[in-house]
Amino acid sequence: MSQTPASLSDFYEMDEVLSDEETMIRDTVATFVAKEWDPIVGDHFEAGTFPMELIPTIADMGLLGMHLDGYGCAGASAMAYGVACRELEAGDSGLRSFVSVQGSLCMFPIWRYGSTEQKEHWLPRMAAGEVIGCFGLTEPDHGSDPASMTTRAVRRGDSWILNGAKRWITNAGLADLAIVWANTDDGFRGFLVPTDSPGFEARKIQNKLSLRASVTGEFYMDDVEVPESMRLPDALSIGAPLSCLSEARFGIAFGAVGVARCCYEQALSYQLERPQFGKPLAGFQISQIKFADMLTDITNANLQAMRLGQLKEQHRLRPHHISMAKRHNCRVAIDTARTARAMMGANGVSTEYAPMRHAANMESVMTYEGTEEIHGLILGQQITNIPAFR
Repeated sequence: MSQTPASLSDFYEMDEVLSDEETMIRDTVATFVAKEWDPIVGDHFEAGTFPMELIPTIADMGLLGMHLDGYGCAGASAMAYGVACRELEAGDSGLRSFVSVQGSLCMFPIWRYGSTEQKEHWLPRMAAGEVIGCFGLTEPDHGSDPASMTTRAVRRGDSWILNGAKRWITNAGLADLAIVWANTDDGFRGFLVPTDSPGFEARKIQNKLSLRASVTGEFYMDDVEVPESMRLPDALSIGAPLSCLSEARFGIAFGAVGVARCCYEQALSYQLERPQFGKPLAGFQISQIKFADMLTDITNANLQAMRLGQLKEQHRLRPHHISMAKRHNCRVAIDTARTARAMMGANGVSTEYAPMRHAANMESVMTYEGTEEIHGLILGQQITNIPAFR
């Protein structure tokens, strides 16, 4: 049976390894993106807003904390989570970021490092989309070097007093609960901070040229008091927030494949239908070479992502594995988006088509949760056993 142009994006037919449940999740998310997200994303990208009205539907699909067990979470496989991220980010990085931040950066630390009481209180409400979280690690002067954070938490009786600022925080301004990482006299600790706490102030970052269909902000803490019961008891080092980043980077590696696939398929459809000089643009040699290069890159990226899923399910996944895939796949996504935009000519700069929007978004995705260079140094250390960060 011959393949359709769209199905060629899975050139090695890797989705055949998916279980029936994983295939169902893939198709459910893809249908949601096509019917509910794609028709409105251009308007939200221009306005710099996130469609809050879609959160109940996202929660009803079981996507929030979907890879976690218990406490109202779906308990889906690692591969299912990855494939869901792929389909979400094919719609927009802002959509995948919302799901990723809620599940991997906010629910995961409670699930992994929280007390039983914290899990029972917060996780069911977060899985239902009733409580939205944000992850406070990056600071105005500390991004790639989180161990140098200046946010402080000081013990005072049965409470902690938090002071500091966090910046470039997805969902800041929307969130009901902030997962705040701070330096203490005993090292790094994580805290659950309701955003209506006295002394807590969040502001939306304006004038972004990227991730516009996502709310990004900053928050400030001036003597914010939280009880000891709101400290994550098992988060005892900088390794705790870094493990959360590994969970989210896993989703990015899959999501970047969705971006590249979307751009490739839109450029292919466009060129098959647009005639120039007496035949479709897709019939010219230069176009076909570009399609061949894009498809090869997408296939390589998809292979890396799917292998990550297998390793995670086998409990063999390590941070350097994720670094390679995040670094490689984000580069494939942004390069494919730029090539696709050029192949669509002037029409490619319109929000009617996805490549320009995806290219702009990937500038952020290549930066957050570890820049391309930082992940290169993680790989370099793994290769040579010599750290080169300083």
